[in-house]
Amino acid sequence: MMKGQFRVCFCFRRKFKVKAGDQVPEEIKGVFEKYSTNGTMSVEELHKFMVGYQGENGATKEDAQNIYDSVKHLRLFYRRGLHLDAFFRYLLGDINGPLRMEKQDMNAPLAHYFLYTGHNSYLTGNQITSDSSIQPIISALQKSVRVIELDLWPNSRSDDAEVRHGGTLTAPVALRDCLEAIKKYAFEASEYPVVITFEDHLDSRLQAKVAKMVKEIFGDMLYCPDLIYTEQTRFPSPETLKGKVMISTKPPEYRERVDISDEEFDEDLTDYRNLIAIHAGKPKGSVEHWLASQGRVRRVSLSEQELENVSVDHGTDIVRFTQNNLLRVYPKGARLDSSNYDPMIGWTHGAQMVAFNMQGHGKYLWIMEGMFRGNNEGCGYVKKPDILLDDVDVFDPSATHSLPVKQALKVMVYMGEGWHSDFGGTDFDLYSPPDFFVKVGITGVAADSTRMRRTKAIEDQWIPVWNEEFRFELRVPELALLRIEVMEYDTSGKHDFGGQTCLPVSLIKPGIRAVPLYTREGQLYPSVRLLMAFHFVRPDSIFY
Repeated sequence: MMKGQFRVCFCFRRKFKVKAGDQVPEEIKGVFEKYSTNGTMSVEELHKFMVGYQGENGATKEDAQNIYDSVKHLRLFYRRGLHLDAFFRYLLGDINGPLRMEKQDMNAPLAHYFLYTGHNSYLTGNQITSDSSIQPIISALQKSVRVIELDLWPNSRSDDAEVRHGGTLTAPVALRDCLEAIKKYAFEASEYPVVITFEDHLDSRLQAKVAKMVKEIFGDMLYCPDLIYTEQTRFPSPETLKGKVMISTKPPEYRERVDISDEEFDEDLTDYRNLIAIHAGKPKGSVEHWLASQGRVRRVSLSEQELENVSVDHGTDIVRFTQNNLLRVYPKGARLDSSNYDPMIGWTHGAQMVAFNMQGHGKYLWIMEGMFRGNNEGCGYVKKPDILLDDVDVFDPSATHSLPVKQALKVMVYMGEGWHSDFGGTDFDLYSPPDFFVKVGITGVAADSTRMRRTKAIEDQWIPVWNEEFRFELRVPELALLRIEVMEYDTSGKHDFGGQTCLPVSLIKPGIRAVPLYTREGQLYPSVRLLMAFHFVRPDSIFY
């Protein structure tokens, strides 16, 4: 049992005990009694628990033996089996995480996947005055971000290209440095293709220099389609593009010519045009026109506000468009502080590239990180659910309230631990241990999204026990994520942060699970975790 001391005024200290061994929730004691004999759980009984209670139908006795082996070092292990404390430590251990790790089929066209996408990937801070650097690019790639955006502008001498946020006070960074960083780190965290989107403000001479630089740096890593653009009727699959870098930008034929000879102009355009694996552009003409099939596939970019406006009357048309073409959504210009928007705006319409400011930490980036951290082994690609790929009964994001409830998710919040290890003794309160509470909620389609619900605050406890249950009804669970946040209560209303995570509902494992938490910046806490239980319920409330 640990102890903590807190200074009160200048004359004395208050002492609080940090309870550990006596915190096993009563419900878990009951589960242990059900699956054990005379206070000891054998390998066979643990296997029955894994299959019968945890729903791990594929679990073997070898898996149960591995769990035994994982707790031997804790000195909570009996030769004949586990007693309650050892069972409890297993439930709170890394081996008992909340998500199924599943590899998805990667052989569908690129348009059938959500891609982990960055916006202005070179900026270190806000959109107006921050520095440009290769470090944010490296950090993004190390998190499996698969789409890197670079804004290309002429340098001050107009003799080379540089990367900067045009029309602002942000400092530039050399394009070559950015490309070399991408080459070095592109496949450190994921083997699947990296897309570089150029926001290009160059004339044809500088485009030719960029083309030469790109080919020189990436060499065989660069993917250039064999087909001419007018013949490209579908994108290749991520599987066939493993280890490849793709360029996506607006084709130069749509640009004004500069004052050079026709022959030189055409040669420059050809070199640059041949780099482009994904042709891009802004919508032109009526909504009906640019959403209509043009035979060849392409990428279209819309701001979050533009997407919201267009989707009012054309939601199903956008979903149909994204079944073959790519849609990139980016933050509106008013987000000068590099904040982000609700990614569900894009995902529910099938948008593959929901571009985020990776330095804009907060709940929306946590949702983005949860989607890609938990799905498809964290490779940066997530297969769209079938509901977004049905070209007959096309999904209508605005009509989800009319859909039937497919299932309900019951969430039990038992307890938490680890703050005493990962935080300083007075990080929350100067004069007493923290008063933690938990918030849970669903983000998904409009009909499924909820406000965050909260437990009571447990006073003066480093290892709080809540034992509170919540229920969420889901119409489109394939697009739902469970948001979890821990806060430390403050009477001022400005509660302190104690950890967060977002879990894709479709991957949550039923049963009692240890849920690790992350910092505001998305880094895993070494020790902080919650003990929770998840049960999926049919609309008639019968467990399955």
